[in-house]
Amino acid sequence: MKKILSIMTAAMLGTAVSAQETYDNAQLATKDLNGTARYVGMGGAMEALGADLSTIGTNPAGIGMFRRSMVAGSFGFNSQQDAKSFGNANKTNMSFDQAGFVYSMRSGRHSMLNFGFNYTKSKNFDQILTAAGRLNNASQNKLSAMKNANGVYTLQDKNNGLVSNSGAYSQADYLYSNVLFNHYKKPAENESADPTNAQLNKNGVIVYDNTGLPVYYNATGYDFGRSTTGYIGQYDFNVSGNSNDRFYWGFTVGIYDVHYNSSSLYSESLVDGGKAIGDVAMNDERKITGTGFDVKAGLIFRPAEESPFRIGLYVHTPTWYDLTTRNYTVLNNNTDKAYGSTERGKSSESYDFKFYTPWRFGVSLGHTVGNYLALGATYEYADYTTNDIRVNDGGEVDYWGYYYETSSRDEAMKQNIKNSLKGVHTVKVGMEFKPEKNFAVRLGYNYQSAMYNKNGFKDGSLESYGTYYASTTDYTNWKDTHRFTAGVGYNYGKFSFDLAYQYSQTNGDFYPFMSYVDNSEPKFDNVCDAVKVSNKRNQLLFTVGYKF
Repeated sequence: MKKILSIMTAAMLGTAVSAQETYDNAQLATKDLNGTARYVGMGGAMEALGADLSTIGTNPAGIGMFRRSMVAGSFGFNSQQDAKSFGNANKTNMSFDQAGFVYSMRSGRHSMLNFGFNYTKSKNFDQILTAAGRLNNASQNKLSAMKNANGVYTLQDKNNGLVSNSGAYSQADYLYSNVLFNHYKKPAENESADPTNAQLNKNGVIVYDNTGLPVYYNATGYDFGRSTTGYIGQYDFNVSGNSNDRFYWGFTVGIYDVHYNSSSLYSESLVDGGKAIGDVAMNDERKITGTGFDVKAGLIFRPAEESPFRIGLYVHTPTWYDLTTRNYTVLNNNTDKAYGSTERGKSSESYDFKFYTPWRFGVSLGHTVGNYLALGATYEYADYTTNDIRVNDGGEVDYWGYYYETSSRDEAMKQNIKNSLKGVHTVKVGMEFKPEKNFAVRLGYNYQSAMYNKNGFKDGSLESYGTYYASTTDYTNWKDTHRFTAGVGYNYGKFSFDLAYQYSQTNGDFYPFMSYVDNSEPKFDNVCDAVKVSNKRNQLLFTVGYKF
């Protein structure tokens, strides 16, 4: 879809405060289907069945259904299917996915009081994403030029470098302005003439000296690759119990540990008119680290005393993250030496910000038939338009002398979140069948609707700290996620051994940058079409448990 750059008034931005961008943060807000092999094998549909360590992080009341203490650990392998090689990234990686315990004690004749802890790798960032496409009279550098020409940001010459006070002047804009567009003095007699005769005019726009038109170079095509690694570790602490084996309750406090690493390379083949002049390549390294916490509460009840049918309800608060992001970005100018002011430019930033995820609400059903069949189903909803990116305003000391940080909402980026994201529906169904007492077979299906609006885009024209510190322009509107699971389990005395397989697939539309349409002059249009991409993953998970 074609998007129109919004022209916003420039404002002075300092570097003491900061925030992040819609697409960069959205990947931190979701969770994978992961945990014990039994939980994964049943598609995660155990929020009403309970009695599995992984329910500590979904419906905490599930821990209240334990009648014996237990300890368990899980590890496995994750493999990305059909991924192309990029850098030193591996398509298959080993993963430590879960470890936890429940201590169960009787509080009455038909009541229990349980305490639990569980670690889960709630998000695995290991992924390779590659894309390539043709560009017809468009380029990444042209986007920067059109932002400048339309007053989204204006430039100043400071210490032989081009800077701007606008919040819409991204790190990518800074690199193109100073490496490829930088204005020149008239050449001396023994110097080669600059083919652009680029000058900074009185309006702060880089233009051709002879025509007054903005300086940019179209591209014939692009290549893109990114590898991401890292994880979000989720540490859940639970207290739960049951009353008369009919009503089960639970509370969980979760602590999160974020480790995200990204390495990307974007290159374009540039032309000056019809003449090929070489290429430019943007190499970006980014890390996001930090911690967060949330609170989860849930209950499970059996409406009829004589029936094993049960209903589960649960709610999760937002996860409140305090994060730090760092980047190191290099633009290599591989064009003919007459073009641009330098062969290489770099930019790096490090800053702190806050990010709050949405509330989550879930309802689940569970039923057992004898001791040989268990059926589960769960529905969950989270509205990702409520994601909140916070600007750190500094700190204050209260009346009692305690220091605390204050923050405010990035209103411009908040509007982009509402336009680009949407509510997500998650449906889980699963079953476990025991052909004999100690052996179980499991099947499951897990569906998650798209978080991204198909018309959403990474808006580089916003007057926002998220734009100011952005070092890349690409984005992907990922669609629905389908997960198919299967597993087996065997009990031997007090030990349990479980194996699960999961296949997941998410398709998406990749864009190297947002599109711009000039309603008055079509030659200034900068439109890129979507490229179809997919993320197909295979997981093999093994859990060993011990009851005591």
